Amino acid sequence: MQPGSVPPRVSVLMPTHNQASFLPRALASLAAQTFTDWELIVVDDGSWDETAAILRGGDLRDDPRIHTLRLEENSGVGYALNRALDEASGALIAYLPSDDHYYAEHLATLVALLDAQPDATLAFSGARFGLDLLSPGQIEGHPLQLVQVMHRRTQERWIERTELVTDDLERMFWAKLRPQGTFVGTGLVSCEWLDHPRQRHKMIREILGGGINVYRSRYRVREPLRFHATGSTRFDEVAQYRQWRERPDTPPASDGLKILLVGELAYNPERILALEERGHTLYGLWTAEPWWFNTVGPLPFGHVTDIPREGWREAVQAIQPDIIYALLNWQAVPFTYEVLMDNPGIPFVWHLKEGPWHCFRYDTWPQLVALHTKSDGQIYSSPEERDWFETAIPGSVTGSRTLVIDGDLPKRDVLVGERTPLLSEADGEFHTLVAGRSIGLIPPDIRAAAAAGIHLHFYGDIHHAGWQEWVAEAQGESARYFHLHPHVSQAEWVHEFSRYDAGWLHFLRSENGGDLSRAHWDDLNYPARLATLLVSGVPVLQYDNAGAIFATQTIARERNLGLFFTDMAGLGAQLRDRERMTALRESVWQQRDLFTFDAHADDLIAFFRQVIAGGHR
Repeated sequence: MQPGSVPPRVSVLMPTHNQASFLPRALASLAAQTFTDWELIVVDDGSWDETAAILRGGDLRDDPRIHTLRLEENSGVGYALNRALDEASGALIAYLPSDDHYYAEHLATLVALLDAQPDATLAFSGARFGLDLLSPGQIEGHPLQLVQVMHRRTQERWIERTELVTDDLERMFWAKLRPQGTFVGTGLVSCEWLDHPRQRHKMIREILGGGINVYRSRYRVREPLRFHATGSTRFDEVAQYRQWRERPDTPPASDGLKILLVGELAYNPERILALEERGHTLYGLWTAEPWWFNTVGPLPFGHVTDIPREGWREAVQAIQPDIIYALLNWQAVPFTYEVLMDNPGIPFVWHLKEGPWHCFRYDTWPQLVALHTKSDGQIYSSPEERDWFETAIPGSVTGSRTLVIDGDLPKRDVLVGERTPLLSEADGEFHTLVAGRSIGLIPPDIRAAAAAGIHLHFYGDIHHAGWQEWVAEAQGESARYFHLHPHVSQAEWVHEFSRYDAGWLHFLRSENGGDLSRAHWDDLNYPARLATLLVSGVPVLQYDNAGAIFATQTIARERNLGLFFTDMAGLGAQLRDRERMTALRESVWQQRDLFTFDAHADDLIAFFRQVIAGGHR
């Protein structure tokens, strides 16, 4: 606004990031408003698409009501909105995210309502959303959306990314306005909250395909996050990873390797610091489309130099790593395949955590075959997985070029604290836990366990939200024996989990009958919770698949790590054998280190050296 000019009634704030294709429609909807006494503050939050070009052009480029700010790096919607508030001059504030849309009367009806109700601090409209769904006010299951809202100017500011990332706009700002006056609705549908896969709240909420790693990748976040999606676990990477992030880099060893990590790091990403602590230099090149549990960089614990996806080939040539270590789950297959095929002569090792069935389903099996047959070394998470691939891709298992290491083991640092006294010692009943999704267990199983005096403690807010019907049914049938607990950080695993008699792996019945060709994912895989339970000193529980090829059962039998049974009464009988249970718990406690990544890091480095010596295929 020019000095001396009359401020507009309404300042419309438009945060935008990489939404060039939506921008023209949003801008046109503002230009078409029947209410014209507005200004638009556009904050381009570090876009790298055509956003800047669109904002420089178009029919509105000469409109003095439009002001544009550009942030060189993405800083989050809270920061962008606060910058826009700082620039706004109107007595009323409205919002138009660049992927949303106003109907012609939207601003006029909101202004009229606030003028008519001077005690109101915020007015909101109804909205169209989803596939032609309409809501006359707040959309069920969501906070008020930006596009719906107009409020009086305030000194309050939005929560920014440095404090918290959340999809809950009530928590971010609306709650701050409630003490200032009432919230009133027009009851009119006058805007559209556009439904598309890259909406911010979908990037945040795990149940909608987002999550902390999806968000990190989408917005290229460099710093550790405090992150809390609606109905899910609160993550505090600032505190969780401080011990590693703030320590200096380990000086390179005289024979240290330059290792390029490609893909994603799954549930226990900090494990790879065991390589850096041995004097090896780590670089990271990450898949662009992770799931919430697929950790990608920039890594919140540091000590890994990231390579940008744009121009990665030139960057790899400049670094000249000694080896490429590509990993881990099926989501990383397309990108790791791309790196493999464009590999400029650098030895390439492929490490698969799980079975191939998602690759069948999503048509990436040909790429997975190439990763096994064209890479210079292959690492399998279980002997059973290795043997299956030899039957499916004959010749892919190549002796000296093959290694078996579980791909998602926690770092040795989780082995902290003393065991907590058993709950069963206090009440004489049996207590078991589920750390993660309750795969294979159904409410009738929980009812049968309750009848045998066995409690089930279910951990993880994410899983509670994703299994709401299952949880409700389990609570209804076995309320006294079914308990919900929040997520537990790695530092608390031993203290929290060691108080349980045993922990559940996937409770599944194998149908392969000992025939490897009939084996499926769960027959071959070591789920991540296997190590979680064992490093905590907790014996594992499995259906007795005697006579079948079943990876977790093989290792648990060979090392005396768990119980096997076919019904809950049989499990109860084994849990009542206190002498045996004491010996079993001690067996698990003594072997905990074997289920940390550090215990295998030297073998992994030796394998890398062996592959390097063998040369690039």
